[in-house]
Amino acid sequence: MNTPLPDPPTLACIRNAAARIAPFAHVTPVLGSASLDRLAGATLFFKAEHLQRVGAFKFRGACNAVFSLDAARAARGVVTQSSGNHGAAIALACKLRGIGATVVVPRNAPQVKLAAIRDFGARIVPCDASQHDRDRVTAQVLAETRGELIHPFDDPRVIAGQGTAALELLHQAAALDVIVVPVSGGGLLSGTLLAVKALNPAIEVFGAEPEGAADAWQSLRQRRRITDMSPDTICDGLRAQLSERTFSILSDRCDGILLASDDEVRTAMRLLFERMKQVVEPSGALALAVVLRERERFAGRRVGIVLSGGNLDHSAVSAAPGHG
Repeated sequence: MNTPLPDPPTLACIRNAAARIAPFAHVTPVLGSASLDRLAGATLFFKAEHLQRVGAFKFRGACNAVFSLDAARAARGVVTQSSGNHGAAIALACKLRGIGATVVVPRNAPQVKLAAIRDFGARIVPCDASQHDRDRVTAQVLAETRGELIHPFDDPRVIAGQGTAALELLHQAAALDVIVVPVSGGGLLSGTLLAVKALNPAIEVFGAEPEGAADAWQSLRQRRRITDMSPDTICDGLRAQLSERTFSILSDRCDGILLASDDEVRTAMRLLFERMKQVVEPSGALALAVVLRERERFAGRRVGIVLSGGNLDHSAVSAAPGHG
C-alpha cells in the first residue's frame, strides 16, 4: 500500500509524482515570441500546458492521484467533480489504468469539455453550477459507488502532480525571475509554489485571476477565505474557490494575486493565436493578460507563464477587441 502523502506535499512528493506520471504525461515545450517580448517589455517563457494530454495541465494531478491508488481502492473506481478539464483528465487517467470513473459536471460546462469526458469513457452525472450542489451530488455518488474521491484541487496527490509543471519549467528555462500561473481552486498555484519556493525562494510566484472571479485576491487581502462570491467571467475554468488547504499554502508562500479583465483575456488569446499560432482557452491566456496589464512590474525580467489549457469553446467567446 502506498504511504499517504504529507500535507502539504513536499518537494520529494512532487519529484515522486514526476516519476509516477512520466510514462503517461507529455513533457510540454517552453515557447517564446520576440513579438510578445517587445509588447511586454520582458522576456517571456510560455510553458505550453495547453499541449498536455486532454489539452490542460490537469492531466498531471489526475494521473498522479489515480496511479497513487492501491489496488483495492482503484477497484472501486474514482469519483470527482469538474467543470471540464479535470474531469477529462480523470477520465483518461482511469482509462489508462483500466478502472471506472464518474464525473459530476455542472450543466453549464462547455460542450467541448463534456465531449472529452465522454470520449474517455467516464460516466457523467449532471448538477447545478453552485458549489453547494456540486458537493451535494458528489456526496450522493460517493455513497452509491463507494468510489475514491479525487478532488480537482483539494487533494495533496493532485497538488503534487500539478507541481511537476513547474519542475519542468525550471529545468527548461534557466534563471527565471518570476512565474505567473492562473488560480481558481488553487491546485496549480499551490503545486507551483511548493516546487519553486523549495528550489529557489528568490523566484517570485504570482497567481493570475479574472476580475469577475477574484475570490483568491480578496482572500489574501482579507486574510480569510472568501466563499460567497458569484463568478462572472469568460474564464470557465477559473470559477472555483480556494479550499482551506490551498488558501493556507497561498497565504504562506504566494507573492500576490494579479487581476485582468475579460477583455484583456480576449486580447491575450488573440495575441497568442496571431503571434504564436497557439489556440489557448480564456483560463489559459489569463497569465499573459496579467503580465501585459502589469507591464511595469515585469519590465526587463525573465517571466515564466503557464498556458494552462487549450480547450476553447468557440461559441462561448466573442471576438477579441482590437489591440493596436
